[in-house]
Amino acid sequence: MDGLLLVLWVARLLFLLLLYVFLYRVVRTLLRDLRAAAREPTATLGRLVVVASPGSEPPAGHVFALQAITTLGRDVNNSIVVDDPFASTEHAVLTSRDGTWYIEDLGSTNGSHVNGQAVNGVATIGFGDELQIGQVRFRLERPRV
Repeated sequence: MDGLLLVLWVARLLFLLLLYVFLYRVVRTLLRDLRAAAREPTATLGRLVVVASPGSEPPAGHVFALQAITTLGRDVNNSIVVDDPFASTEHAVLTSRDGTWYIEDLGSTNGSHVNGQAVNGVATIGFGDELQIGQVRFRLERPRV
């Protein structure tokens, strides 16, 4: 009986040891992944530079970092607020898909323009192209590294 009791205690201790080794490896892997994620810079997909702004907001020369989906308009809930009387509250949305940028006019009163051409529905926009929302003109540029 003492031999059986000794085997049970050894089995229990071995099980606890294996459990602690497993937990140690899980925590170590999680910490390594968290540290790696903290070192990675947040990547922007592009940027909009204000070329001309008859009003004061946004000022000419101001740079906006773009995300995969960026909304533009007068409403404060937009990613880029365009304080211009000719801009609608929800004017347009810029979307990046597979390295290509698209502009969609959201039924604004005065429309959106790319390089002086009116946007009907969804249109592609490339780096270096100018986008006009109301009286404010932006240039789409590559992100700075």
